[in-house]
Amino acid sequence: MFNSKKASNTVSNSNNQSPSVNIISEGSKLNGNIRVNSDIRISGVVVGEAIAKGKLILTDKGEVKGNITSADADVAGKVEGDVKVSSRLVLRKEAIIDGNIFTKSLIVEEGAQINGACKMGADIKNLPQNNDASYAEETKLKGAQA
Repeated sequence: MFNSKKASNTVSNSNNQSPSVNIISEGSKLNGNIRVNSDIRISGVVVGEAIAKGKLILTDKGEVKGNITSADADVAGKVEGDVKVSSRLVLRKEAIIDGNIFTKSLIVEEGAQINGACKMGADIKNLPQNNDASYAEETKLKGAQA
């Protein structure tokens, strides 16, 4: 009449892993480089490089004083450095980028500020890591050849 088999209440961690999101909350300041294997949300200040294998979210209160490298990024805060995104970069209206942008796809809301060069394309991984001086020289040489 009654089923004598009890359902198992054990959960295996190896099969039920939820995606992890690293958070640097508002009011926090991190001095040094940060590398994460998943996503990161930055609402505080990072003085150093921020590298994420997943998506990097920089809120309107967030600030990165260094380069950003990620698979995807959604930026509403301030970046003082280059932004290298292998897939999709979204710049919200509050975003301020003081550096160069290297990305495959770019979405810019009205009001976002970009103070640097922007290179886009499918082979973004093959782009050289130019600084401002070498980029300016490269541009000058291309203009002279035309």
